[in-house]
Amino acid sequence: MQLSEIDNVKIYNLSVGKSLPDWLTERKKRALLKKNVDLRRRIELIQEFDMPGVSTTIKVSKDGQYIMATGIYKPRIKCYDVNNLSLKFERCLDSEVVTFEILSEDYSKILFLQCDRYVEFHVGHGRHYRFRVPRFGRDIAYHRPSCDLFVVGASSEVYRLNLEIGQFLAPYVTKAKEINCCAVNEEHGLLMLGTESGHVEAWDPRTKSRQGILDCAMHCTDSEYRNDKLPAITAAKFDGPLRMGVGTSTGHVLLYDIRSSKPLLVKDHMNEIPIKVLEFHKTMNYVYSMDSTVVKIWDKNTGKQYTSIESSADFNDLCVIPNTGLNLMAVEDQKMQIYYIPSLGPAPRWCAFLDNLTEELESSASQTVYDDYKFITKQELESLGLDHLLGTNLLRAYMHGYFVDVRLYKRAKSIADPFAFEQYKKRKIREKIEQERPSRLKVEDNLPKVNRDLASKLMDDSGRKKKQTTNLLKDDRFKALFENPDFEVDREAEEYRLLNPVLSRLDKNKDKKMETETSMQVEETEEKDSDMELYDTSDGDSSDEDRTWVKEVKKQHKMIRNKSRKEEDSQPDEEQVYESNNAPKSTNIIKSITRVSKASLGDRLAKENFSTMVTTAGGNREMKFSMRKKKDPQNHKKHYEERKKFVRRTGFLSSSKK
Repeated sequence: MQLSEIDNVKIYNLSVGKSLPDWLTERKKRALLKKNVDLRRRIELIQEFDMPGVSTTIKVSKDGQYIMATGIYKPRIKCYDVNNLSLKFERCLDSEVVTFEILSEDYSKILFLQCDRYVEFHVGHGRHYRFRVPRFGRDIAYHRPSCDLFVVGASSEVYRLNLEIGQFLAPYVTKAKEINCCAVNEEHGLLMLGTESGHVEAWDPRTKSRQGILDCAMHCTDSEYRNDKLPAITAAKFDGPLRMGVGTSTGHVLLYDIRSSKPLLVKDHMNEIPIKVLEFHKTMNYVYSMDSTVVKIWDKNTGKQYTSIESSADFNDLCVIPNTGLNLMAVEDQKMQIYYIPSLGPAPRWCAFLDNLTEELESSASQTVYDDYKFITKQELESLGLDHLLGTNLLRAYMHGYFVDVRLYKRAKSIADPFAFEQYKKRKIREKIEQERPSRLKVEDNLPKVNRDLASKLMDDSGRKKKQTTNLLKDDRFKALFENPDFEVDREAEEYRLLNPVLSRLDKNKDKKMETETSMQVEETEEKDSDMELYDTSDGDSSDEDRTWVKEVKKQHKMIRNKSRKEEDSQPDEEQVYESNNAPKSTNIIKSITRVSKASLGDRLAKENFSTMVTTAGGNREMKFSMRKKKDPQNHKKHYEERKKFVRRTGFLSSSKK
C-alpha cells in the first residue's frame, strides 16, 4: 500500500508492491514470504488481478458481486468473485474486445463487441451466439425497456438488434459520418450519440426518431481554448434524468442540461488528450474524467479540482464502485490498478478492512511523546549553562545525554548566544547571493590539480574517440595519478626530455590523420589522374618528419650530455661515495651515484686516491675490492733490466729469407 496526498486528499494505491510469479511452487512462495519483508507487507486485495499483457476494459456487475475485465494477449475475459476475493473463471476469445456490456444482474449474460466486427453473447457456461455487423463497431448500449441493442461505429447508421425477437431492426440514420460513443439514460431511455464532427444527437427509442442535435464543438473552439482542429466527441455519460456530460478529443469536458443548448460548465484538462471515460459520483457532486495520463476528480458545480490520480502506465478504462471510494482502472500494464480514496466514501462491504488499515496509518502519523522535548548532550548542557539543573525534574537522563523541555532550551539558547539570529540572517543572505551568482558568466575548470596537462590531453582524446569505452579520469585504478602529488610528471627529468619528441610526433600524427580523414571524405567523388600520382609528395613529407624527429632527439641527447659534463667539471675532486644502506635520499646524491657508476674503473680509482678498501654503490649495485700498494718506478725499471739479461733470445727462430 502506497499513500500519496494530492491537493490535501489522501489516496491509497493498493496495487503497488512486489508480486510473485505464478510458476513458483507454494513451497517457494512461502520461503520468499519469510525472507522478504516487502512481500509480507503488501496488500493483495484481489488474487490474480492482472492480465498477461494489457488490460483494456473493466466493469462491475449491477449486484456488485462480480468484477469483469478484458485484456490481451491472448484476448480473454476474467471474472472475479468479490466474496472470495479471487478469480472465478477465465475465458479466451477469438479477437480483442473493444468494449462489453453486462446484460444481467450477475455474470450470466455478457455481450462483447470485438475488433473484427463480431458481436458475441456469453452465458454462464460459455459462448452462446455470435453475429457480425456491417461496419467496425466502437461502442454499444442496451435499452432495457425495449430489449434493443445499439451498435455504433465507423458508419452513419446505428445498428439495432432486438434481443427479445432475435432479429435486426431498421437502423437509425444520422447526419454524422462516424459515431464514436453512445449512452442510454436509465430514467427515460433517451439515446445519446457522440459523433466525429463534434455533434451530439438525441434519439427516442419509443418514436424511433431524432429529438435534437447539439453542437458541442462550437463551445470549445474559441480562442481561449487554443484548438487547431475540430474536436470530436469521445465520451458521453448521463447524470440523472436532466444532466449529461460530454468529453471531446481535445481534452475538454462539457456539462449540459438537456433542456439547454449552452453548457453549464466547461472543464479543460490542459493536455489536449482525448477524454476516454466520464463517471459521476452517486452521492457527491464530483465528476471523474479520465484521459490516458490522468484521472481528474472535480466539482461539477464549480469546476474546482478535488484531486487527481496519476500512474506510470497509460489508462484505458475506469470503473467506480458505486457509493464507495474504491476505483478500479485498466491500464497499459499487466497489473490492473486499485485506488482507494476514503474521503469520497467508505470501502465496499467485501473489503471493509481497508477502513481499519487507513485509520491505523493515520494514527501512526500522530505526534509522539518527545515532540515537546529536545535531546542534548552533556557538553551542550555545559555550554548553555544548564549544568546546575542536574538532578532536578527539568532534566531527564537518557543514554549519553538528557531530555530538556524545548521552551527552556530555546530560552537558554537565546541567552547563551544572543547574536545567533543575526548570524543566521547573514548566512541566509549569503546563501541567497551564492544562488544568484551561478547565473553570471563562469568559467568551469574540471581539470584536477595534479597532472593538469595530462588530464586535458586525455579529455581531448576521449572527445575524438567516440567509441572509447573507458576514461582514465573516471577509473578508480588511476585515481591517485591525478590526486597524489608524488605522481606529478617531472618535465626536467632526462627520461621525459628524451620521450618528449616522440610524444609530440604522435600528437602531430593524430592531427594529420584527422585531417586526412576529413579530406578523404571530401575528395571521395573525385577521380585521381595517373599523372598526379607521380607527383604525390606524401612519402617525402613523411621522410621530412622523420628527419626532423631524429634531429630533435639528437638535440635533446646533446643537451643532456653537455649538462652532465658541466656538472662533473663543477663537482670537487674527492667525491663521497655511499653505501646503499647509508645513502641519503636526495636527488643530487642519487645523480652523483649514477655518474660514478657509469665511470670507468680507472677513473673511479683515481678519484678515490687508491684507497686500500673501496666501496661504491650505484642504484642496487655494490662493488667491493682492495688494491695493493703501488710499486716504485725506479725499482721496477731496475728489475726489468736485470730480467732482460737472463731472457733467452728468440730472434734466430724466425724464418730465413728466400
